[in-house]
Amino acid sequence: MATSEIEARADFDHIRYAQLWEDADVLTQGLGEQAGRTLVSICSAGDNALAMLTLDPAKVVVVDLSPAQIACLKVRIGAYRRLSHTEFLELMGSRPSTRRAALLARACENLDAKTRAFWQGLAPEVEAHGLGGVGKFERYFRIFRKWLLPLVHSRRTVEAIFEPRDRQAREVFFDTRFNTWRWRLLLRVFFSRVVMGRMGRDKAFFDHVEGSPAQHVARRLRHAGVDTAPSQNPYLHWIMTGTHGDALPMAWRAEHYEVIRDRLDRLDIRPGSLEAFVSTGEKAHGFNLSDIFEYMSAEVFAQVYGTILGASTPGARLVYWNMMAPRRVPSEHAEKVETLLEVEDRLKAQDMAFFYSDFVVEEVRG
Repeated sequence: MATSEIEARADFDHIRYAQLWEDADVLTQGLGEQAGRTLVSICSAGDNALAMLTLDPAKVVVVDLSPAQIACLKVRIGAYRRLSHTEFLELMGSRPSTRRAALLARACENLDAKTRAFWQGLAPEVEAHGLGGVGKFERYFRIFRKWLLPLVHSRRTVEAIFEPRDRQAREVFFDTRFNTWRWRLLLRVFFSRVVMGRMGRDKAFFDHVEGSPAQHVARRLRHAGVDTAPSQNPYLHWIMTGTHGDALPMAWRAEHYEVIRDRLDRLDIRPGSLEAFVSTGEKAHGFNLSDIFEYMSAEVFAQVYGTILGASTPGARLVYWNMMAPRRVPSEHAEKVETLLEVEDRLKAQDMAFFYSDFVVEEVRG
């Protein structure tokens, strides 16, 4: 079986991300028209693979190296099938709840024994924080929110972040009330490479990153607070408050709930690496590649990118993010794809997943 470079260097036996931190709205728009076609998605927590069902594909093949991340998707499938939308939001942690243990038990009723046992072991954490709050990344933000943010900003200031404002007013608020010297000091310490590697992302994920993670986070937080509307940003809302406000991730919204539920059988879950999928000889019309290229050396990136092209139909879309390691079509493959710059520019302006420095949409030439 084909293996991934990161597979040998990172730990995949726990939940790293209990919810998706990539914006499915721009992902699905970047993938374009895909009705009746085959799509491939990195699983992570499963939310964006579920959102891809709204494109009406024939199939979404979902891959991930981590059994824990696959379990996140499986329990979501159980939740969509067994719970109302209101109950789903309570279970996920978007809304307060006193009944998450019972909701989790219902979501797990028809799952395989191994997945049920996995979630039974995490039931106290789910009850306290919701399914969307039990990952390493979410615990990292919980420490930030509970213990450190109050040393820098009052609850009133945090709540004020999400008041609707025009861009000019957002800039004034950020520069005069939010971006204090205490806030900048907190960013330098808590979002340093050492602290993020120990408490947030796996330290192996920084192997190919240059520059300061803290400076990157500072730039992107300003973008989130000024260039986009915080009141419409579910990711920023969770980081600062531990729940979602009026804005929800795409797959969790009421208008998509029944559509996704009706199409769950179109998910084809395959534990393992993306490289293992492309070695099967199957072809796909679109790929959600998350930010996996960041975890590869430039040489391995070029090799893996070539194998993805080999598994792509003419006109297939490759959609992915960069956080701190710049990755775009390798020069040796440049003639085989077209970068959809107008699509990228339009969607970057909408992207609420503010941690990422770049959003890439490429189309395989016929």
